[in-house]
Amino acid sequence: MNIIDEREKNLDDKAYRNIKELENYAENTQCSLLYLTLEILGIKDLHADHAASHIGKAQGIVTCLRATPYHVSRRKVFLPMDICMLHGVSQEDFLRRNQDKNVRDVIYDIASQAHLHLKHARSFHKSVPVKAFPAFLQTVSLEDFLKKIQRVDFDIFHPSLQQKNSLLPLYLYIQSWRKIY
Repeated sequence: MNIIDEREKNLDDKAYRNIKELENYAENTQCSLLYLTLEILGIKDLHADHAASHIGKAQGIVTCLRATPYHVSRRKVFLPMDICMLHGVSQEDFLRRNQDKNVRDVIYDIASQAHLHLKHARSFHKSVPVKAFPAFLQTVSLEDFLKKIQRVDFDIFHPSLQQKNSLLPLYLYIQSWRKIY
């Protein structure tokens, strides 16, 4: 029900006022899916739930970043307004596909928040039951995107960000084999 309720609240297509609002949206959508996956796997563990919360928030933030070029093509921007204002960036800057340092700084700040959530989730690695790891393998694709965006100096419109990583299945297999997320 959290997922449905949150999606209904988000039907008006407004930008997030701040990063906390984006995290709340991610908590009620992405995290709820992870909690459901853990429940299906039969895992009832506080540390697994805590890791799922941070992974879900990272997933929500990365999804918002990944979708930015698509939304901009539809003349919409959903990035947190407080971070945009902090760097003096307007929605028009994104709509013009501006690549100034200020625009890249906005993307850096948002991506950094996703990275912090991912790092925090991984800090529970030793406390989370191994049975929960398959639910958390999406961290591989999250980390892949965050590394790619860092390599292009946080240019959200760089064409390489729209290309698939053909090695991702291999990375997933390795992480699965090593029993880490």
